[in-house]
Amino acid sequence: MDQAEATEKVIEALKKKLKTKSKFYFNDLAKILGEKPRVAKKYITQMVVEGHLEYWSSGSTSMYGIPGTGKQAAAEHEDE
Repeated sequence: MDQAEATEKVIEALKKKLKTKSKFYFNDLAKILGEKPRVAKKYITQMVVEGHLEYWSSGSTSMYGIPGTGKQAAAEHEDE
């Protein structure tokens, strides 16, 4: 699998689940990719760098999501 395939696979899967969930744990993304954590981390990190995914952390929990989705994104747009 190359980076383009990995990106397409993750984005497609996240869009299907978008109605119920906007942020996903790393393990969820690794499972979607069907890769071991070390390999999945490289793909996911590149997706964040390219802007396909955004990284979110509360300090104790780290999650990933599609940029511009979820409650936090909606709240940020209300302030503008």
